[in-house]
Amino acid sequence: MSVVKEGRATLALAVPLMAGQVSQMLMAVVDTKMIGEIGTLELAASGFANNVLQVPLLITAGLTVAVSIKTSQARGAGTPEKARNGLRNGMYLAFALGVMTLLSAWWILPHLDVFRQDPDVTRRVPGYFMLVALSLIPAFMVMTLKSHTDALNRPWMPMIIVVGSVFLNVFLNWLLIQGNWGFPALGLEGAGLATCAARLASLGGLLWWVSEDRSLERWIPRTWFRGVDWKEAKGLIILAAPAALQIGAEFGAFIAAALVVGSMGEVALAAHQVAFTFSATIYMIPLGLSMALTVRTGEAWGAGQRERLGKIMLSAWVIVLGISLLSMAGLILANEALAEFFVAEGEWETVALAAAIFTVAAIFQVGDQSQITFSGFLRGLDDVAVPAGIMVFCYWVAGVPLGWWLAYQVGMGAVGIWWGLTTGLWLTALGLGFRVWLRLRKEKKTG
Repeated sequence: MSVVKEGRATLALAVPLMAGQVSQMLMAVVDTKMIGEIGTLELAASGFANNVLQVPLLITAGLTVAVSIKTSQARGAGTPEKARNGLRNGMYLAFALGVMTLLSAWWILPHLDVFRQDPDVTRRVPGYFMLVALSLIPAFMVMTLKSHTDALNRPWMPMIIVVGSVFLNVFLNWLLIQGNWGFPALGLEGAGLATCAARLASLGGLLWWVSEDRSLERWIPRTWFRGVDWKEAKGLIILAAPAALQIGAEFGAFIAAALVVGSMGEVALAAHQVAFTFSATIYMIPLGLSMALTVRTGEAWGAGQRERLGKIMLSAWVIVLGISLLSMAGLILANEALAEFFVAEGEWETVALAAAIFTVAAIFQVGDQSQITFSGFLRGLDDVAVPAGIMVFCYWVAGVPLGWWLAYQVGMGAVGIWWGLTTGLWLTALGLGFRVWLRLRKEKKTG
C-alpha cells in the first residue's frame, strides 16, 4: 500500500476513535462548564479532586494499552482465543483497580490537607471526591472493553454508547446541580452523582452490545466469570507497567503542576483547571489517531509485513501535523473567548490567567501531538520500556523542575509552570521521534 492509502486506512479507523476519546473527555468539559457556573471555589474543588484521582486513571490507561496491543496482535496472527483471554483478565484487573481506588480514596480523605491546597478548596472536596472515585470502577471497565473492541476495528458502536453517556451526564447535571424538575439542588455533589450514573450506564450499554453482536462471537469471552489466568494477568501487568509509566510521565507532570498551582490559591487552580480540561480535550484527537496507529502497526507487525511500517508511520504523522497546526491557531486566536466560556461571569482575574495559559498551550501543540503519535507507533511494536524512560526524563528531569523555577524564582506563577510543561513536551517529541527512526531502520533490515 502507498503512503496515501495507509493514511486513509489509518484515518478510517481513527475517526471513530477520535470521536470516542473526545466524547469521553466531554464529560469532564461538561462538568467544568456546569460547575464553573456555580463559582470559582467549586470549580477549583472539582479540579483538585479530579487531579488526585488522575493517578489511578493513568495506571488503568496502561492496562487498556496492554489489552489493545494483545488484541491487535492476536487479530493480525488470527488467534482469537488469545484476544478473549486477554480481555477477560483485563476486565478482572480493571475491576480490581477500581475497587482499590475507591478504598484508597476513602483512606486518604481525612488527609487531603497534605496536598497544601487552599483550605476552603480542601473543605469543599470530600463528597464530590468520593462520588468520582466510585464512578471509576465502571469507567475502568469501560476503558478496557472499549480498547478491545477498538483493536478489533469495531469502534463505531462504542463511540455511540459513550456519546450517549455524555448526553445523559449533561441531563443529570442539569437535574442535580441546580435542582431542576423538583430535584434537590446538590451543587458539586450533584455533578458527582451524575458522573457515577453516566459511567455505569456506559458500561451497561457496552456489555449489552458485545453480548448481542454475532460478529464479535469469536473475540468475546463465552464465559466471563472464570478463574483468573494468573499467567495472562501477569503478562498484561508486565506490558501495562511501562505503558502506564509513559502515560503517567506526561499526565503526572500536569497533575504535579496542578498541585503546585493549587498552592497559589483558588483563582490560579481554577484557571489551570479550565486550561487543562480544554487542552486535554484537544489531546483526545491525536490520542485517537495514536490508538489507531497502535492497532494498525500491531497488525502489520504481527503479520510480518514490516515493509508497511514506515508508510503507516509517515502517513499518521502528516495527519497529526495538520491537526496540531489548526489547534495552535485556534488557541492563539480565541484564548480569551475560551476562558470566558468556562468561567462564571465577573471572574475576570480567572479569565485573564486562563487566557494567558491558553496562549502557552498553543506553543506545545505540534510537540505534544507528535509525541503521542510516535508513542502509539512504538507501542504497536511492543516498544514501551525505552520510550517510558525518555518521557520520564523529559518531563521530570527537565520540564517540571524548569516550570517550578520559572514559577517561583522568576516570578511567572502559573504561566511559568506551563512553560516548563511545554519544554518537556517538545523534548519528548524529539526523543521519541529519534526512537521511531531507529526502530524503522531496524525493522527494514530485519524485513
